[in-house]
Amino acid sequence: MGYVADLKDGLRAFTPQERRNIAIYIAGIMIYKFGLEAFNGSVVALATNRYDYESIQSGRPSRTFERVGLLTGLNQACQCIGSILIGPLVKRYPTKNVLACAVLVFGLCSALLLIIDAATGGTFMPAAYRENHPENDWSYYGNYNTDAMIPVYCISGIAYGMVELIRRVIPRDIVGGHVQKLRKMDSIVHIFYEITGTAGAFITALVIIPQLGNNKAFIVTPVCFTFCATIWFFISELDFKRQKSSLHQHEKPAYWKAAFRGLFLFGESIWVGAKILFTSRKFIWLVPGYAVALYAHRYLENGIAPQVARRYLGHSAWSQIMVGGSNLGELLGALAVLLLTNTIQTPMPWLRLDAIMLLIVWYIPFWRPPIDVVGQAWIVAATFAPISFGWAAGDVSLAAYIQASLSRLESKNKNVSALGAVMAFLYSFYIVTYAISGTLLGRYLDRVYNESGGTDGGTIHEGLMFTAGMQMTIISVLVFAATFVPKGALAFNPKMISEENLDEDEPVELEGRRNPEDLSDVPVFKENSKKSYCMSDDGSEPHIEKKASEII
Repeated sequence: MGYVADLKDGLRAFTPQERRNIAIYIAGIMIYKFGLEAFNGSVVALATNRYDYESIQSGRPSRTFERVGLLTGLNQACQCIGSILIGPLVKRYPTKNVLACAVLVFGLCSALLLIIDAATGGTFMPAAYRENHPENDWSYYGNYNTDAMIPVYCISGIAYGMVELIRRVIPRDIVGGHVQKLRKMDSIVHIFYEITGTAGAFITALVIIPQLGNNKAFIVTPVCFTFCATIWFFISELDFKRQKSSLHQHEKPAYWKAAFRGLFLFGESIWVGAKILFTSRKFIWLVPGYAVALYAHRYLENGIAPQVARRYLGHSAWSQIMVGGSNLGELLGALAVLLLTNTIQTPMPWLRLDAIMLLIVWYIPFWRPPIDVVGQAWIVAATFAPISFGWAAGDVSLAAYIQASLSRLESKNKNVSALGAVMAFLYSFYIVTYAISGTLLGRYLDRVYNESGGTDGGTIHEGLMFTAGMQMTIISVLVFAATFVPKGALAFNPKMISEENLDEDEPVELEGRRNPEDLSDVPVFKENSKKSYCMSDDGSEPHIEKKASEII
């Protein structure tokens, strides 16, 4: 009952307007996640089937997982481009309006593959195939080169990156820089996000794809994104103030000039972030603890799951069942952080658990399941759950730690914030790692498959011993060792790391120092004050000194 009481007290810590905005945000993000699961799961399964089908029809060696790795890697790289393009907009317009419009753009991009498939003769799955689908027969797919999916998926990645950037900015806009509030909000949002993600993955694999086919299953995505954008539009303005300028209208920089400047600043952010991380014991452990752990989680869902589903079980769509188990683990991990936020106050115990759980994948290379048995996919889902439990708990706790600790670090560079710089480097490190390794490891598995017989009984068991077992073991050692790097982290459950107390409110980091006379309208924070810096005098309105979106 103590944990439930802590949860109730945590919810009461939010102001009425914060609770309203959080509720609206959660409603929208649940619909968004359902559409996202239908889209990503269907596209990866569609690409896997189409590349195998082309190989069978042409008699060429399989290149399926090399191309699927390239497809997903480039999609994630394009997310960085989307985050750059959206940067100038969040300075000029309310964050919630930019978020709503970005989701609409994502919905339009997700419809491109539907249009291409229909224009080239693609149809819904024939009714006769729903009960007994012929092996390796996807004649109802559109007649176009499968490589055409890569640029289309990249365009979707740009829109996806726009949404994901703003989605990571809004929590601090809503509740400020208080680490406990951020941790609680991140946990609550993550719980509902993963509830929908789990349901969406299972429904996509068991209902939508078997009824419509991989090529049409994501028809629900544009509809979900439209509803999501409508809901998010009702979030309050979050104390937005349009930037003032002394320039006349015709002298204001064009959008693309601002976007290209954003590209330059993004590169500068990566450089500044690298210097912050690699010159400080306090932050260097974030590279394996955050970026490498994130890579491992993405490779589990986007790499290992499709490989096992297609080559072990014969049904690429069943990878979504495995992803559903992973999402369930993420849900439980976020719930654990929410309930234990006062007991486990640093990310270290969660990261150590994540490192240990990664070793579970070692059973996969030695596993010989019967083909065409859906129950075997549920076994994989059950084993993915504890792996993702550890990752999600570490990710939620670590995200709050990064936001709170770096918002207190004064950046020596006037163009970029310390928080933005470090996150730019960590995310870029993960993107580059996945884009390269996903393609190369996929090519290696295709070679193992072709050399062992290909479509005439080829397997990838030997390959998975290295791409799954050995790779995850190396990552496990790196992540576990990283948890002992910061000062004070040797304890099993440290109360504080790097001798820094993050449970007090701090103003969001400014782009530059202000003169004392410029601070007349900024509230003074007294040491004994219990009021959060993000509240107005009556405690009902958020009053953020400088929004995170204005810093990017």
